[in-house]
Formats: sequence, C-alpha cells, structure tokens
Amino acid sequence: MKIVSQIKLPIETEMELFEKKFSGAMSSKVALLNRITHYVVNRKGKQMRPMFVFLIAKMTGNGTVEERTYRGASVIELIHTATLVHDDVVDDSNRRRGFFSINALWKNKIAVLVGDYLLSKGLLLSIDHEDFDLLKIISVAVREMSEGELLQIEKARRLDITEAIYFDIIRQKTATLIAACCAMGAQSVNAPKEEVEAMREFGELIGIAFQIKDDLFDYGEEKIGKPTGIDIKEQKMTLPLIYTLNTVPPKDKRWIINSVKNHNKDKKRVKQVIAFVKDSGGLEYAVSKMKDYQQRALQILQEYPKSPYKDSLELMVNYVIERKK
Repeated sequence: MKIVSQIKLPIETEMELFEKKFSGAMSSKVALLNRITHYVVNRKGKQMRPMFVFLIAKMTGNGTVEERTYRGASVIELIHTATLVHDDVVDDSNRRRGFFSINALWKNKIAVLVGDYLLSKGLLLSIDHEDFDLLKIISVAVREMSEGELLQIEKARRLDITEAIYFDIIRQKTATLIAACCAMGAQSVNAPKEEVEAMREFGELIGIAFQIKDDLFDYGEEKIGKPTGIDIKEQKMTLPLIYTLNTVPPKDKRWIINSVKNHNKDKKRVKQVIAFVKDSGGLEYAVSKMKDYQQRALQILQEYPKSPYKDSLELMVNYVIERKK
C-alpha cells in the first residue's frame, strides 16, 4: 500500500465526505468561475493539509470529528488553493502539479480574481457559521505567509540571509499553514487552549522539516519535477547554501555570492556551486537540522496514547523527510 493511502486509512470516510463538501464550498453562480474551480478540484494534490486537520481532530477529540472540522478543512484548502493560484501569477509559472496553471489557461487577470474569490469563500465559510476561532487561526496564517514571501524577496535582492532569517522565512512561508491545519484540527473539536497550541507547534516543526527537505531536492539526483539547481537560478538562499557561505573562507564566499548573483543562468557555474556546497558539508548540516525538527515533532506526539490517528501522524512526520518528491 502506498504510504499516503496508509496515512489516510483512519480518516478515509471523513476525506470522502470532505471532498463533496469542498466542491460545494467552491460553487458560484458564474459559469466561468465554476469551470475554473472544477478544473482546480480535478487536479488536486495529495491533500496533506485536510489530512492533518482530520487526523489531529480525531486524535485530540477521542476519535470523533465535528461539522466544524469539515468547515475548518475546507477553509484551509480554499485559502491554500488561493495562495497557489496567486503564486503562479507572481512567479509567472505556466505549470502546477504537471498541469497548466490557471494563469496559463485563462491569463493573469482572471487568475488573480479567482484567487480573490477563493480567499473570500474561505473567509465567508467561517463567518456564516460564526467559526470566529477558526477564522482567527487561518487569518494569522495568511498574514504570516504574505510577510514571509515579502521578507524572502527583500533578502534575495541582497543575498544577506543569515540562518536565523532563513528559519524566519520558512516558518512564515511554509510552516505557518501546516501549523494552522494542526491548530484548526484541535480547535474544531474544542480541545483545551494548551492542546491547540501544542498541535500548532507540532505542525510548525513538521512544516520546517518539510521545507528543508525541499531545499535538499535542489542538490539531489532524483527526478522530482523541478530541475536540480533551480533554487540557485532563482537566487533563493536555502539552508545548505547559507551554511556553506557561513563556514567557508571569505574568498570562496565571494565566489559563491558572485555565482548566485551574476552567473545563475550559467549551467556549468550552477553545477560548480552545487558541487562546492556538497563538498563543504552543506547537505549533511541541512539533513541533521531536518532530523532535529522531525524528532521534536515526534516528541510532541509521545504525550498521546496509541491510536490509529497517532500512528498515521507518526507516518506523516517520517514521510515528510523520506519522500522522494
């Protein structure tokens, strides 16, 4: 059995019902919007975020979920989809998960408006049912994601990212949404405040490990859908690169910065940078950091008695750092 199917096993019923509810949450009176949202729904990914919501809700809610849990998962997925649509416009990207992106098929203006529509649908889903506690969780995440993206853009211009700033960026950009999923799951079944906070931290730790794993793909040999060295070409400062910059002599540091700034389109030079980072221990350092975050996340789960939901969450934590793409 595939690992994702195994993780999903204890929440299969909930996920099936969620898919129906989620499609309904997207519907509109405008035919063009329905055509586009139908296209989006049919090209869904692994749906890890709703899975986190349901697994956490069942683990903290003694095996049950509420109607609020479905709404919470739908809000997360609507907001997440909105951010992906907007990201493709910002990055001028024509592909998403191997399919054409919305901006490639319907142009930027429509893609921006569709993103806005999905965002407002998510907010209204919470407001209409007075789920203000759930709305607060996702609103904080959206604010942090925007700040993280802008911080990354600001720093990429000068390539002066320290390790502390790097962790700030990935916590806000990537980890904050997974943290929101986990907090949302616990909050949706009215778990105590301390437990909601513990689950938020659990999600944040996994999110950070997830992003470090993504950084490592840039240096790997696996065919993962994005070519090796793409982060360097896009002047993204990732953990292996930051570690190397902070540990090599000034002359090598200047060469790396010059390569990333001025020769990032030169395939041969990018390959040399990748080889240099590997030889300087950048990958080993990033792997050890990733495993540290993984262990801290698993530690939080140890507080809970054995259950199928806890088992699936442990599988999920391990999958995040062992995945091949």
